[in-house]
Amino acid sequence: MKNKLKQFNCPVGITLGIIGGKYKVIIIWYLYENGTLRYGELQKLLKGITPKMLITQLRELENDGIIKRKVYPVVPPKVEYNLTKTGKSIIPILLEMKKWGENYSIKNI
Repeated sequence: MKNKLKQFNCPVGITLGIIGGKYKVIIIWYLYENGTLRYGELQKLLKGITPKMLITQLRELENDGIIKRKVYPVVPPKVEYNLTKTGKSIIPILLEMKKWGENYSIKNI
C-alpha cells in the first residue's frame, strides 16, 4: 500500500489506486451485503471473472487492508473473505455511488 501512497499526490488518486479496477468495488459491495463469502460464492456472483483475475483482485484488496482472508485447514481448502474495519469505512462512499447510479439510470433510460 505504501507504493500507492507515494504514487499519487492526490487523496482521490490514492483511493482510486486502492479500489480502482474492474471488480474491486463490486467485491467490496458483495462483502458488505453478505458479510462473509467464500471464494466460490464470489466467483458465482462475479459473472465472467476469470479465476486468475479474482485471485489477483482479492490479493490486492487483502494487501491494502480492505479485506481479510481466513483459511481453514480442511480438505478441500475452505477460504472465506470479509471486510476489515478499513474496508467497512469505504461503505458510505459506495452507498453514495449507489444513489448516484440509481439517479443516473432513471434519468437516462
